[in-house]
Amino acid sequence: MTAQQLMQQLNRDKRLTKEEWIFLIEHRDPQTAEELFVLARSIQREHFGNKIYTRGLIEFTNYCKNDCYYCGIRRSNRSAERYRLTEEQILECCGMGHALGFRTFVLQGGEDMYFTDERMVELIAKIKRRYPDCAVTLSLGERSFDSYKRMFEAGADRYLLRHETADEAHYRRLHPAELSLKNRKECLYQLKEIGYQTGTGFMVGSPGQTAECLAEDMLFIRELNPQMVGIGPFVPHHETPFAAELGGTVELTLFMLGLLRVMLPNVLLPATTALGTIDPEGREKGILAGANVVMPNLSPTGVRKKYELYDNKICTGDEAAECRQCLAGRMKSIGYELAVDRGDYRDGP
Repeated sequence: MTAQQLMQQLNRDKRLTKEEWIFLIEHRDPQTAEELFVLARSIQREHFGNKIYTRGLIEFTNYCKNDCYYCGIRRSNRSAERYRLTEEQILECCGMGHALGFRTFVLQGGEDMYFTDERMVELIAKIKRRYPDCAVTLSLGERSFDSYKRMFEAGADRYLLRHETADEAHYRRLHPAELSLKNRKECLYQLKEIGYQTGTGFMVGSPGQTAECLAEDMLFIRELNPQMVGIGPFVPHHETPFAAELGGTVELTLFMLGLLRVMLPNVLLPATTALGTIDPEGREKGILAGANVVMPNLSPTGVRKKYELYDNKICTGDEAAECRQCLAGRMKSIGYELAVDRGDYRDGP
């Protein structure tokens, strides 16, 4: 069977076997990729029209108790300039974002034990009281079932927790011994059970990744059936054990975005900052490969450079208003427009 035939099978059945995924990824070529992107765009347009959803990203703490080998805010990075935003600063970011037309706020941070359940519950409740027309997305890493449940009951709508890799041996290469893929997956199933719109995802081109690893990712995502999937190229950070490793490519990242759109037609799929970091037109290319979400930064400009998961991150200096206007222009140039609504996941066409 050819790569093109497998692509059509994926479009029909919305799943492939592990061997089929490996074959399709290993045998991709420019023609197959272009056919995939045409198919992915048609599915994207069928379900979302030309609307691109925006999420206002608030990177509120860069403290992290974990020591993942690929991450610039890992606890072993002694040169990281640590910060925590106050509740008032976070609420100010939300106010500014709301005025600019954002209707989803993404509170993202390292696994920072300062932000207890009590603090998070109070913060979430305040955001929802002030901005009842907005969704709150959390990206805080691994927590307990009770913690997730309390934050959901306080008003959190969505949770992002990238599994990073679904291959056990590959997971071990990327993470220290105290972290486990089993627990990561359990957290994701718990989030879905509680009722969150749940997002996962993986790095493309991380050290040691093979087509077999990517096949495992696609099998796991098909099984989990999340509402959101965030993928982006691996970009090295100079203060990590992977400083000298090669980064992921735009080409493979775009191919995987297209495959995800075909497999999960309704999924909320960001064109990530990492993609825009390694290619000046990365986010536009992501949209044209099937993505339908962008996440401009609402964090105070003074802390953006400090939230450095990887080197050379873009949009560390722009004001949020400038960033949104710039993105609106970029999306318009390729035939899309930024939507001003929560952009919730919807079943069906």
